[in-house]
Amino acid sequence: MSILKSPNPSKTGATEPDAAMLTPEQIVEQLRALQRQIPEFVQLPNNRQMPAIRHRARVNLEFAREAMNAAGASETVQHFIGNSPEEMRAADDEIGRWTAVESELRATLRGVVDANTLRRERLGLAALQVLNISRELVRREEHAALLPHVEAMSRLPKYTRRRRTKPAEPPAPANPVTAS
Repeated sequence: MSILKSPNPSKTGATEPDAAMLTPEQIVEQLRALQRQIPEFVQLPNNRQMPAIRHRARVNLEFAREAMNAAGASETVQHFIGNSPEEMRAADDEIGRWTAVESELRATLRGVVDANTLRRERLGLAALQVLNISRELVRREEHAALLPHVEAMSRLPKYTRRRRTKPAEPPAPANPVTAS
């Protein structure tokens, strides 16, 4: 079996043994089509309004439900907010249903990330094996054609560093001390 093939195809996550496997390009195409079908699908910009939007989106659900009751007790409140208690309850129910979608999408993303990690691991293992085997083979004259490749691989770093976010710049001192 090829090292670059999944060692256990039954663990692909497909529930049906005969499920057709899609290419990455086909999945991207389907995800974009799905995005066009999601009501209110949006990518919010990171601008000055976002902290306020995120803050209001964290309102306690019990508080929101009590507000629904208050709106139900006063037509004046309903008039000012432009929503009936029934509309607010429907929005609450819709949020709950879309939360299930969020959960499934996170699980799907995690599965794709983990599958790519395994693909990178298999490729990395194969590349390290090529280097080790080639180093042994170049000792023999009949494998001299491998020498430039071994030298090139040896010059390159074998591993990449993990991406880290840049630490925040330390603030400049308020009263800089000058040497006298």
